Amino acid sequence: MKKTSFTLIAAASAAVALMLTGCAGAETAEPAGPNLPVGDEVSTTVDKELTKLLPEDIVKKGKIDIAVDIPFPPMAMYDEANREIGFDPELGRLLGQKLGIDVSINKQAFDSVIPSLQAGKNDIIMSGMNDTPERQETLSFIDYSHGGFAIAVKKGNEAGVTTQDDLCGKTVSVQKATIQGDLLRAMDCGVNVMELPSDLDAQTALRAGKSQAYVADAVVAEYVVATTDDGKAFEIVRDPKNPAGFNPVFSGIGVLKEDTELVEAIRAALQALIDDGSYQKVLDRNNIGAYAVESAEVNQGKAA
Repeated sequence: MKKTSFTLIAAASAAVALMLTGCAGAETAEPAGPNLPVGDEVSTTVDKELTKLLPEDIVKKGKIDIAVDIPFPPMAMYDEANREIGFDPELGRLLGQKLGIDVSINKQAFDSVIPSLQAGKNDIIMSGMNDTPERQETLSFIDYSHGGFAIAVKKGNEAGVTTQDDLCGKTVSVQKATIQGDLLRAMDCGVNVMELPSDLDAQTALRAGKSQAYVADAVVAEYVVATTDDGKAFEIVRDPKNPAGFNPVFSGIGVLKEDTELVEAIRAALQALIDDGSYQKVLDRNNIGAYAVESAEVNQGKAA
């Protein structure tokens, strides 16, 4: 009896909510789906005009599947309740909320995020992915950050790395399939690039002395150095000629280039988040506010 009564009440409440939603304007605070911001996470409001931009297959499915490499702090990690947090999951939920559709945050190894889109497992990639001409052959990027890569060494810097050129002849650990590996190989001065499955593996290699340096996006490397052993394990190489990091690049949300409707829906939603201030708040919340973009643009990545 209690179950039946609860069901009737829930159904009546849903009907009232539906009627209220039908009377609302373009902006509404109605939930977009189960995977919404919670607690002190940044929140926004639904824009029904943007919802109309979503492709029919996404609307029919009722959610956007997002491929995220976890853990990759501060871009993505788990909290104590095993909830996905960090810039990418939190921005992903904001995009879903703005578009009025649910999102699913799906853990995916970085080197398989693009194949997961091609196989139809995921719809978009949010994994701190650098926007490059090579990747643009397959993806369109809605760029959401701009910054370089940083070099981390063991505390004390016994390796004597003070500039990018000092990596020549040394072993440098990076995550597999990242642009940093390509940039290091392009130096053509004997850098031994150690590519490992995850960013954590690359950090561990440095810690264990298997590499003399670890290279990652500046936002990631800064976080790693600040938080590992309370900042006592590693240090960042500060090159005065490159205060914002080496080889600044755009990073963004990857969508298969043929999915033009979805590209535009995500771009418009990101622009709306920039305009309402929630985008900057989620950047600041994850300590990467300095890497913001001013507007939502597509495929700004250029050849180095």
